[in-house]
Amino acid sequence: QVHLAESGGGLVQSGGSLRLSCTASGLRFDDYSLGWFRQAPGKEREGVSCISWSGRNTFYTDSMKGRVTISRDNGKNTVYLQMNSLKPEDTAIYYCAAVEGSISGCEYDPLFWSDKWGQGTQVTVSS
Repeated sequence: QVHLAESGGGLVQSGGSLRLSCTASGLRFDDYSLGWFRQAPGKEREGVSCISWSGRNTFYTDSMKGRVTISRDNGKNTVYLQMNSLKPEDTAIYYCAAVEGSISGCEYDPLFWSDKWGQGTQVTVSS
């Protein structure tokens, strides 16, 4: 059974940093592209950053480009999201997701990213 577990969220002041982690089990991690998505109260889920199965391709949403870095450690079955210069508008629940094979972007498509999701980790940025 596939399981994705996020960690690293919390409360941080504006301008601060957090590193989110998502550890996967029950799947052949090397074969999966991974993504970080977020959902703020009253808003739709949106893509933040995604990384291809090979790690060669990364994608970032415009609103966070330059402030976040996605990486993966296949030896640990873990994907990371380093977030810097956080803003109050970054407050949301952050989810990781996995999809087998290649990706061409990081837009949230519930039909494409349908299968494998974590429970989410809350990120709150105070002003």
